[in-house]
Amino acid sequence: MKSGRSVSEWAAWGILGTGGIATLFAAAMHASSSGRLAAVASRDPARARAFAARVGSPSAAASYATLLGDPAIEIVYVATPHPTHAELAIAALEAGKHVLCEKPLAVTHADAERIVDAARRAGRFLVEGFAFRHHPQTRRLVELLRDGIVGEVRAVDAPFGYDAGTTPENYLFERELAGGSILDVGCYPVAMVRLIAGAVSGLPFRDPDVIVGTGALHPEHGIDLDAAAVARYDDGLTAQLMCSIRTVLDTSLRITGTSGTVTLPSAWLPERWGGPPVIVIERPEMGSERIDFGPTAGLYATEIDAVVTHVRAGRIEAPEMTWDDSLGNVRTLDAWRSAVGVRYPDDERVGPA
Repeated sequence: MKSGRSVSEWAAWGILGTGGIATLFAAAMHASSSGRLAAVASRDPARARAFAARVGSPSAAASYATLLGDPAIEIVYVATPHPTHAELAIAALEAGKHVLCEKPLAVTHADAERIVDAARRAGRFLVEGFAFRHHPQTRRLVELLRDGIVGEVRAVDAPFGYDAGTTPENYLFERELAGGSILDVGCYPVAMVRLIAGAVSGLPFRDPDVIVGTGALHPEHGIDLDAAAVARYDDGLTAQLMCSIRTVLDTSLRITGTSGTVTLPSAWLPERWGGPPVIVIERPEMGSERIDFGPTAGLYATEIDAVVTHVRAGRIEAPEMTWDDSLGNVRTLDAWRSAVGVRYPDDERVGPA
């Protein structure tokens, strides 16, 4: 029994989807102090049953609708491909469930707005699944920047890239599934840069005034294999963003100010990717300082517990990433994709860029 809680005190979760991130999330449920996995669902009932057996779920629902109709399920994690986020998140909210939706919240800003409107109408909790936003490393970074730890922040370098391989059935190479590097990993640097820009201005987040970008497209599928962008702010802050699904990039986040630098070797997936969470501060006048973070329950278990805490408190938004924050993130991703020339079927439904 977790943390001495009775079964009635745990939050019962349902997972929609059976891919890699769903597997990691299900494993993290065992390490959380407040959540328990009650059911899983897939488009294919056989896949749901196999997934349930693999991760130890007590139930494999016959369909997404069956899981959403289960009154015992309190919170739903949407872990399906990007283009299905809007449909399933809205269905979950309308069914009275609280929702953690995997990033990006939606493929387009228009669909992200539809999800947020559904949460507002339902009065249910909704948050986008950027787990790093709930991690103590990120919280401490924001505090340091607000305190002016390196003076006026002038530049941010934010790369995130890896080699996804060349397996033909990999969804990352499918235009119909909104594949490509910007929505898969570029969304992390965008979310972090916007957070940093807000922190140095005393705000929760700040959208760039200008974003320009370029990238390399897949010759057949039209998705972005690599992409780069420069985000500029009128106060002089400039951020360089890079992402890739075919090249391993140095994934350190580096923030340069007028009196030093702050580096996070593992900014995007602390405790999972890039080594243990640590903040390194270097100032010529004061030397180097290192802030280490002790072991936690894990990145996704921390996210699970944060979501449950907010739900139990009666909140419908998470202060770590509000609805306006998520809408701004998707809007920035839309602008980056437009600059690179990446369009998906969802874009065609919305209209010309």
